[in-house]
Amino acid sequence: MSVRELVVLGTASQVPTRHRNHNGYVLLWDGQGIMFDPGEGTQRQMLRAGVAAHDLHRICVTHFHGDHSLGLAGVIQRINLDRVPHPVTAHYPASGRRFFDRLRYATAYRETVPLAEEPVAADGPLAVTPSYTLDAMKLSHPVESYGYRLTEPDRRRMLPALLAERGITGPDVGRLQKEGSLGGVTLDEVSEVRRGQRFAFVMDTRLCDGVHALAEGCDMLVIESTFLDEDEQLATDHGHLTAGQAARVAVDAGVRHLVLTHFSQRYPDPTRYEQQARAAGFDGELTVARDLLRVPLPKRT
Repeated sequence: MSVRELVVLGTASQVPTRHRNHNGYVLLWDGQGIMFDPGEGTQRQMLRAGVAAHDLHRICVTHFHGDHSLGLAGVIQRINLDRVPHPVTAHYPASGRRFFDRLRYATAYRETVPLAEEPVAADGPLAVTPSYTLDAMKLSHPVESYGYRLTEPDRRRMLPALLAERGITGPDVGRLQKEGSLGGVTLDEVSEVRRGQRFAFVMDTRLCDGVHALAEGCDMLVIESTFLDEDEQLATDHGHLTAGQAARVAVDAGVRHLVLTHFSQRYPDPTRYEQQARAAGFDGELTVARDLLRVPLPKRT
């Protein structure tokens, strides 16, 4: 049975706290693990959360500020130490290649696992697999930053009542799916489109076109909300979002499950993020992330 869930390893922004580690997230999707923005301490958080190096197939870095990337050295070395039996691919802004190289080779270790580097230089698809397409879109931050989006291909759901009406049973159902028509009955007549799931990861950014494009129609949107609404100007000046801005993006995009994260240490009460997101009009599933939380993707509609 396929598992699709977000494992939250850390939720702090620039400064970690006693209760919040630096950033780190792993999306488990049909047997593949995609790590996003491993900040300091990620390797230990993986241990606490029950995520193994063997679970990782891709690493996606949005940008090269330390709270989003300083954990790369440890994670990459752990992948090699544990001799992960499959290749791992790393995506990151091409302008930050020198930072990636420094982190990858920060200390001496034995390389045992192929690590493919596929830097991001423009908006568009990065990978196409049977289970998802991975896209990147540029965001607005003081350093070059990209958000990521997974889109599952649309498929067809067979409708048993309509199949029965037309006398199609057993192996004939498979033949109809494969060939598109059978005995004058077309696939469209006895099935409907099952929309693929969509997931987006949006970190450090002001409001921009990329934010809205990444969020559009998502089943789950993981998005930074570093500041509360009363500090909106401060958020804009530093290239960040507020809880209310993130929620309004989700409302406009038709997001089903909104996950707020990347919180400033200046706000000790996490309930205020939820209050401001609700006040902004978001009425779907809402999670104010905390470290070591597991969040399942919404069930397909």
